[in-house]
Amino acid sequence: MSFLKKYFCQEIGIDLGTANTLIYLDNRGIVLREPSVVAVDDETKTVLAVGEEARAMIGRTPQGIKATRPLRDGVIADFKYARLMLEKFIERVVGPRSFMKPDIAIGVPSGVTGVERRAVRDAAYNAGAGQTYLPEEPMAAAIGASLPVTEPTGSMIVDIGGGTTEVAVISLCGIVVNESIRVAGDELNEAIIHYMKKVHSLATGERTAEEIKFRLGSAYKTQDNDKYDVRGLNLINGLPRTVTISRGEVREALAEPLSAIVEAIKRTLERTPPELAADIYNRGIVLSGGGALLQGLDELISNETEVPVFIAEDPLSCVAIGTGKMLTDPSYRRVLEQSLYEA
Repeated sequence: MSFLKKYFCQEIGIDLGTANTLIYLDNRGIVLREPSVVAVDDETKTVLAVGEEARAMIGRTPQGIKATRPLRDGVIADFKYARLMLEKFIERVVGPRSFMKPDIAIGVPSGVTGVERRAVRDAAYNAGAGQTYLPEEPMAAAIGASLPVTEPTGSMIVDIGGGTTEVAVISLCGIVVNESIRVAGDELNEAIIHYMKKVHSLATGERTAEEIKFRLGSAYKTQDNDKYDVRGLNLINGLPRTVTISRGEVREALAEPLSAIVEAIKRTLERTPPELAADIYNRGIVLSGGGALLQGLDELISNETEVPVFIAEDPLSCVAIGTGKMLTDPSYRRVLEQSLYEA
């Protein structure tokens, strides 16, 4: 059986993120990168679309069709839709179910409860998985960012996803100190939506807020002060309206959630053993996840902590690459086995 498994069982690393789902296959790299969205017919309960196609339907569906994000704050909020979405993504990558179920590793936030962890495991099993491992996201991100996690030296990773920010200090394949906060990309979008309502009396949707973040978002003061025309609903008279906002305004809107992320990093550094702290001060902090791409975030963190900060080579893919490497590289087997037995 082990011989058959070695040659016929596929091993799949998955970053089941709040905003996006990525799938990694050995020797092929990232084979799927889609928004974590599913559109379902409420009457027949059939899946109409997943990923990018379903994301385009958010806020635009007629009665009877529901386009939803089944994950919130890094965990499953709607089990049924999460299972259907995961099933479609896995089928798209490996084809129809075969006699040998694939082994799957799915990164989960370090702060998840036992119930939330079981929900992910059950969703994977119902989607056709064989053995399912649930390594913690900061460890997966560190491995995906090629940090020396197996060595007796301190490595610090800050993974800013859609639903959670994971901060961890890693040494000898173990997480020494970590903190998980549910402040990340989604909260940055919410901060922009709130700012537009409060300052400009303009109601905007989630997709518009995300577009503003991509175009004008920054964490640190820059010389340029670009502007962008935002279309939304005037909260005073209920009519469509266009407002021009600047990069400085967006930076002001993002200040509060970014401050929460910086404080989490500081708290983790304060709890780090002295020898490992010295390693981090020498080698720096590595940023991964979509939030790492926010302009000037590395400068902000570096100025606040007085520690060098670097952005991973492919920050969006770190968790997916890390989960895949855990399955295929014997160096990380201990981390993988440990994740199997955690509650």
